[in-house]
Amino acid sequence: MDLKNSIRVIEGFPKKGISFKDVTTLLKDKDAFRYTVDKMSSYLEKKNVDIVVGPEARGFLFGAPIAYNIGAGFVPVRKKGKLPCDTLKVTYSLEYGTDELEMHKDAVRPGERVAIVDDLLATGGTTHSVAKLVEEAGGIIVTIGFVIELTDLKGREKLKGYDINSLVQYNI
Repeated sequence: MDLKNSIRVIEGFPKKGISFKDVTTLLKDKDAFRYTVDKMSSYLEKKNVDIVVGPEARGFLFGAPIAYNIGAGFVPVRKKGKLPCDTLKVTYSLEYGTDELEMHKDAVRPGERVAIVDDLLATGGTTHSVAKLVEEAGGIIVTIGFVIELTDLKGREKLKGYDINSLVQYNI
């Protein structure tokens, strides 16, 4: 299945010069959504994953059903102030400033095998921050999976040393 047929591309969003890849059209296409979850799940089945970690918000949409498929737990990583218990925090750079991500301190136990799942790999900054949280908790990152990879932005370089898998690649 060619998933690019199910991903809407919107030129000039959120600003001029950006070519936005919209996964909401993939999510509403029952066949494409099932194919995506099954394909990503099959890659993880042999990796003995204990926990799937998904960053807010689209990482939740793919990470939770994948975790269910492979019999793993799911851990959300949220923006600052969204989680109710003690958290680990990481600050990361954005184009214009910084942001902060949090994960519950007890969400990943030392030695647990973790897969990070998100919708899109661009520059790799957010995923690198999620990896830092997982490793601070003592988790072992066995793979990082994406639905879409924007290859020209070289996010793989920021994530060097990790096993990276993506289903669809775009040159922007």
